[in-house]
Amino acid sequence: MKLLNFNIIKLTLCLILGIVFSYCFAPTLENIVFGLLLSTVVFCSLYFWQHRKFQQPVWFGVFTFITFFFIGILVHTLNTEKIYSSHYTNLLKTKTPQILVLKIKERLKPGLYHEKYIAEVLKIDTVSASGKLLLNVAKDSTATTYPVDYVISGKLELNPIQSPLNPHQFDYRLYLEKDHVYQQVFAESKALQVMGKHVSTIYGMADKLRHFINEKLKAHHFSPSELALINALLMGQRQEIEKEIYTHYVNAGAVHILAISGLHIGIILLLLNAFFKPLTHLKYGFVIRTVLLVVILWCFALVAGFSPSVTRAVTMFTIIAIAINMKRPTNIYNTLAISMFIILLFKPMFLFEVGFQLSYMAVLGIVSVQPVLYRMLPKPRWKLFDIPWKVFTVTVAAQFGILPISLFYFHQFPGLFFLTNLIIIPFLGIILGLGILILIMAAFNILPYFLSSLYGEILSGMSRFVSWVAAKEAFLLENIAFGSTELVVFYFLIFSIVLFVTKPNPQKFITVLVAIVAVQLSSLYRMHSSNTSSLIVFHKSRHSVLGIKEKNRLKVYHTLPSLENEMFIKNFRTGEFIKHFEEDSMYSAFHFKNTHILVVDSLGVYPKKTFIPDYVLLRNSPKINLNRLIDSIHPKQIIADGSNYKSYVNRWKATCKKRKLPFHNTNEKGAFVIK
Repeated sequence: MKLLNFNIIKLTLCLILGIVFSYCFAPTLENIVFGLLLSTVVFCSLYFWQHRKFQQPVWFGVFTFITFFFIGILVHTLNTEKIYSSHYTNLLKTKTPQILVLKIKERLKPGLYHEKYIAEVLKIDTVSASGKLLLNVAKDSTATTYPVDYVISGKLELNPIQSPLNPHQFDYRLYLEKDHVYQQVFAESKALQVMGKHVSTIYGMADKLRHFINEKLKAHHFSPSELALINALLMGQRQEIEKEIYTHYVNAGAVHILAISGLHIGIILLLLNAFFKPLTHLKYGFVIRTVLLVVILWCFALVAGFSPSVTRAVTMFTIIAIAINMKRPTNIYNTLAISMFIILLFKPMFLFEVGFQLSYMAVLGIVSVQPVLYRMLPKPRWKLFDIPWKVFTVTVAAQFGILPISLFYFHQFPGLFFLTNLIIIPFLGIILGLGILILIMAAFNILPYFLSSLYGEILSGMSRFVSWVAAKEAFLLENIAFGSTELVVFYFLIFSIVLFVTKPNPQKFITVLVAIVAVQLSSLYRMHSSNTSSLIVFHKSRHSVLGIKEKNRLKVYHTLPSLENEMFIKNFRTGEFIKHFEEDSMYSAFHFKNTHILVVDSLGVYPKKTFIPDYVLLRNSPKINLNRLIDSIHPKQIIADGSNYKSYVNRWKATCKKRKLPFHNTNEKGAFVIK
């Protein structure tokens, strides 16, 4: 499997390296342009010299790769919206509220207290601006849902998106930055004025079409959960799926079914290919069928909102559809590379999308691992027995592709994934085909009751089966410690095993042994890296939580009713490779190595001059005179956790500032860590 013999794969890898380099080091545009011009001049000179000499020098290949490396840097930099002078972050003069004119770009999954949107900034006061921000509209009885492309205005204050306040917590700020969203605003619905609809975009038209179809479907008495599944499976919108149902799909290893990806697009292409087959008998039938397939696939991507997974899948299957119908031979690795190259050329930040990564790794797993697994058993004589084996090998192969990256991001493994997919995937073609038919019939008011009832029962039955599998908690492996080092070495191991099994030889066997040794070394490195000690004052609103970590042991002192469902503790345990865990109630003092911490609670009682602590932790809003406490015990620093009233914290902060004493507020600075 000589992947790197294909030039498009090499060029795509160079493009990816350039994007990653630009993301990590952010070079200036002047340096990028200079480097690209220099490499292009050398590349062109070598090309004409090689063309005249009828030979290809090594340096021609080298500068080809360098040129595409710089192209990767350039496309990422040009897609970084903050570099433009019109971006709203470069126009803000003060932090005071200003009149913002916003256009709704996308509706996100609502929070507990706010409706959430991605909005484009059109104006700040009277100055034209650009860029995207997160709009949070408070939920109330008068709140309305804003459609895509609607323009609203209001006197709003821009706020930074908060970084995670505890170690190893999900970084929502970084997640939004990858979509070029850098600030957020909070608003009451009554403070926003709808200015009408802006010039319609394809996204707005798609949103209007989805809303029209949903209104038609509601007349057929689909339940809210069934409607949510229809929106996820057929229109790429998962906002309305209940958290419990989504969790069931995750735990059962079937969450990919809810996200339109290569699996869905591939099935739809097969259905459309068969449906339009009679056209091939016409004179230009293959051309007509190809055009129809490509147009329908991209219309489907439009309705699904052009998410990374949909865009990748439609791009790849567009290339496959053209190659098949024009009777051109295709190599799946080339096809994947071409689709990735085209997507990243226009949307370089897709590279850092988890869905984009999972999608490509799943397809790579299927095309490389599935043939190996399929050949492990003799081909059955009866096709009826062959289909389940094919489905099983495809499912396992896809898991080989995504397992390391899934463990890296989500730290869990659904042990019964093969059962879920073995049952659902064979029927997914029926579910998608029937679903598309139902959408069309509902739009034209010709959907019969028995058909809508049947489809609703199919979707409900699928969810009931997934919930049954998810309930087998013994097969769900959670809180698996898996870092970036493990990610790299496990992919190296899978790659080396596939190479060896495909065509065994001594060199490939040695590569497998090297990969196994690398896995063992990464395990030793993880054990060594976790061999540290620290004291952490976590941030938890209205509560106090303090942890002491000794190597791979963690003891947490807290005021919570239970730590069982506290994700910040689970994330910390996973991220720090904790094996032994204990919990206890809060104490009035802690000793860590040579450091003493005094805890002052709501009673406001503390020893005067008999105990000299290094740090004082204020919790539960004690009514104390902080100046008197400082004069009495002379601490090095004051810490306020999330259990205190904001007014108290602000007063303590001002006192410490006046006394030139360090003050740490976990609500602003996050967890306080002593190592």
